[in-house]
Order: sequence, then C-alpha cells, then structure tokens
Amino acid sequence: MIAYPAKFKKAAEGGYVVEFIDIPSCITEGDTLEEAKSMAKEAISAMLYSLDSRKMTIPEPSIKKGKEIYYIEPELKIAFAITLKKERERMGLSQKDIAERMNVNWTYYQRIENPRRTNPTLGTIEKLQKVFQRQFISF
Repeated sequence: MIAYPAKFKKAAEGGYVVEFIDIPSCITEGDTLEEAKSMAKEAISAMLYSLDSRKMTIPEPSIKKGKEIYYIEPELKIAFAITLKKERERMGLSQKDIAERMNVNWTYYQRIENPRRTNPTLGTIEKLQKVFQRQFISF
C-alpha cells in the first residue's frame, strides 16, 4: 500500500538514528538495525495517525535510493485507511459518494477510513476494490 523512505544513519555512540525523508519531524532510533526498523514502523504509524487525526496533509511517499535508505510501511490498519482516503481524494469523491457506490451506510464507510477503527471484512474489501478499481489485497 504505502511505504515511506527513511535514512538510517549509524550513530556515533552506537545504534542507528532514523529520519523520514518526507516527514522530517519523524525521527527515531534503535540499538540494532532490526530494532531501528521496528521503531521506525512505530514512529511512522504514530506520525501518520497524528497527521490524519488533526486533518493535516499527509505527504506522498517519495522515491529515494541509497544504501542507507529503507522503505518503512506503517501498521496495516493505518496504511489501509490512509490509502483509501488518498485514493478517494484523488478521485474527487466524498466519503458519502463512496458509501453510496458501495451501498453501505456513510458512517460505516467513515470507520473504514479511520486508521484506528478500520476493520473491513473481505466482502467489504472486495466492494472497495470494485469502487476504486484497484486491488488492495490479492485473493
């Protein structure tokens, strides 16, 4: 769905400092590369949730390459909800428009776009894939 590039720099005192290229205020660290990756996932998830809950713009992930660059995916629920929101906005549709196309209640669709509350069934995901004409998961 979405993944953000992060620069992993070795810290002078040991471990790694992680900085997200597209969200400079999102920084974390870890004693090992694996711990730094785990902490980065938590950090980007928390940052995206925070931006979304405050109705702030969520930046598009950029494409960066380099030996210190790793792409970090946020938690699945957050990635799914934010991907839906971004796709809907690209299509120029409201939540109500999508709910009508899915033949579901508007408040139900609102929950699907909420990063902490989303929990769609497989049937709902199938409907979403038809409405958005995009595959979110493979069956």
